[in-house]
Amino acid sequence: MLGASALALAVPAAAQTAAPTNLLVQEQDAPAQKASDRGSVDQAFEGTEFVSQEVTQDLSPPVAPWSITAAQKLVAALEGVRAEGLNPADYEIAALKSLIASGPGERLDAAASRNFIWLVEDMRDGRTPMEARRQWFVVDPDPDLYRSTDLLAMAAETGDIAGVLDTIRPTHPDYARLVKALGTTPKADSKKRKLIMANLDRWRWLPRDLGKQYLMTNVPEYQLRLTVNDKIISTYRTIVGKPGRTATPQLAEKVEGVVFNPTWTVPQSIVKGEGLGAKVLNNPTWARNAGYKATKGENGWITVVQQPGPTNSLGMMKLDMPNPHAIFLHDTPSRHLFANEQRALSHGCIRTERALELAMTMAIVGKGATKEEAIAISTSGEYTKVPLQREFPVYITYFTMATDIDGKLRSFADIYDRDAPVLAALDQPRQADRARKTSEEVVEIVDDLQTS
Repeated sequence: MLGASALALAVPAAAQTAAPTNLLVQEQDAPAQKASDRGSVDQAFEGTEFVSQEVTQDLSPPVAPWSITAAQKLVAALEGVRAEGLNPADYEIAALKSLIASGPGERLDAAASRNFIWLVEDMRDGRTPMEARRQWFVVDPDPDLYRSTDLLAMAAETGDIAGVLDTIRPTHPDYARLVKALGTTPKADSKKRKLIMANLDRWRWLPRDLGKQYLMTNVPEYQLRLTVNDKIISTYRTIVGKPGRTATPQLAEKVEGVVFNPTWTVPQSIVKGEGLGAKVLNNPTWARNAGYKATKGENGWITVVQQPGPTNSLGMMKLDMPNPHAIFLHDTPSRHLFANEQRALSHGCIRTERALELAMTMAIVGKGATKEEAIAISTSGEYTKVPLQREFPVYITYFTMATDIDGKLRSFADIYDRDAPVLAALDQPRQADRARKTSEEVVEIVDDLQTS
């Protein structure tokens, strides 16, 4: 564990740019194939007749043999799903009981297998269809890691339905805490119960195993957590995207490196659209004080780069986490905004309180730098990217009921109005064959400027 002294930082005073060195090994040209080699290959297949055959794929639903005892345990599991925020009416419980009474056979095997698969899909992947998960771009790996057919075979063979289902239940402590809260909330308080159910389902959308160490930010809470072995090591206030087109999407990405003293290439929407390019070229003193450098090509194209320094729009660091949305965590020179209660102020990226502390911690824990190296790099004033040797997931989530940083289960304002479609989906019949990936548009964030 890092001591507090490891995170004591000085603010860099100098600023300059430095292009990262290309450390990739250059590929060598493959030797050209000799004509004699090609001839020998042709001769090897001379006289051979190739016949294409139609490939068919069995799309029939998986069926396993079920004993009466195992089928009865399945019925008990289906009747008890309300405790975890699911609806017993989504399953064919009455029909299963009738088939059990008739004894084992193909009809019982088919019905029990079908209902078990439905239950697995709801508990492992979440019941909410993708179209109701607004701005949800996480692709859950669990259907590949815990395959329905494997779970079906295990359940039917062992009869341990509860044990098999336990292998796909979310492991994060908040899931169990929400289950407990649902059990203690009166049925008359339907509004609170539905909110708990919606947030239970959100945990199922995520990977069951989040990893040994990871970053997780809950957007409506305006908080970021550094978590190790399900224990919160540090928390940081955040500033997230404004509601609307610049709302922060939900992602699961990997932090590949830490950039200290970053530069910021200003998007053309600002360089040209807001006239910054001309202002930098025509006002060199102002540009120098603001840290901007501009270059103008022969075709008139102006490029503006803000140099490292205390006024840089990205602050003193950013976490490198490549993704199509261009979303990342970074510092900000407008640190006074962290005192605001409502902090949905950015253009989508997540600004982080005590960002330099976070950057140093990530560099050290991720085996990218020693404590001494991290201090020297952070105070150098030079652009430096520190690759991480240890994988570090980051989850950008959206929970409107969760445990806060003080350990209390509470609700948070639905700042992006994302609860309504989830709650509506809970009232609709269960949807089969749900998509695993969203079809929503990816909105690339290109102008995450500081808000003053």
